[in-house]
Amino acid sequence: MNLILLLEEDLITKDRVILYGRRLEHISKVHRANTGDTLNVGLLNSLMGRGKIISMDKRSVEMEITLDHEPPPPLPLTLVIALPRPKMLRRILQSAAALGIKEIYIINSWRVEKSFWLSPFLAPDRLKNELITGLEQAKDTIMPKIYLKRLFKPFVTEELLLLAKGGRSSRLSTSSTSAANNSGINQCKPVAITAHPGAIYPCPERITQSSILVMGPEGGFIDIEIATLEQAGFTTVNIGRRILRLETAVPFIVSKLY
Repeated sequence: MNLILLLEEDLITKDRVILYGRRLEHISKVHRANTGDTLNVGLLNSLMGRGKIISMDKRSVEMEITLDHEPPPPLPLTLVIALPRPKMLRRILQSAAALGIKEIYIINSWRVEKSFWLSPFLAPDRLKNELITGLEQAKDTIMPKIYLKRLFKPFVTEELLLLAKGGRSSRLSTSSTSAANNSGINQCKPVAITAHPGAIYPCPERITQSSILVMGPEGGFIDIEIATLEQAGFTTVNIGRRILRLETAVPFIVSKLY
């Protein structure tokens, strides 16, 4: 991890923390840090800075922290993906968090296997762990928000339609929206696209607006689902002649858009 992500419960005073378990092991075995060394730290959903190791043994590490700068600005993109296989979802969530995506919708579609929705991986704690991994990798502290939507048509024709028309989700934090504006992104009406093999239009590149990106399951959306998305204001686009796995396609499209 490139950032030691701290939680409120780690604080013993406003500028001291004690860490155990996974983070202690990483500090000891990967960073090979010792008393007196300093590491990059950040408080979840708050500021970043440096942490100096005051004491460390096999059970815990105590650090004195200074949090004095903001995390990187969020990527102004809302990601909507049909639920993939759990192992693939893990990698997608880590990548999405590392890229700075702060709003992720996981939806159902005709080609999504019903058993996927029964996976224990969809438990909130399991999803959160993967997002934390992505934040630690990218040196970010702002936790993305995930929403599970099992009814395709009501979600697309109501919530997604509103977002495509330029309505901001009440769940998106003010600080995230402000940071996107400060980076020169136009928040008025997002670019709304569905990535789908065989589409006529190419994926847009180097946009200066916020965006909503919808991606289907293995094999893509069925025709009626594409039609529903298009009626909600989404343009169906291709990303080239190659068919990519979802975990590869997400960072590929993000790099084209921004």
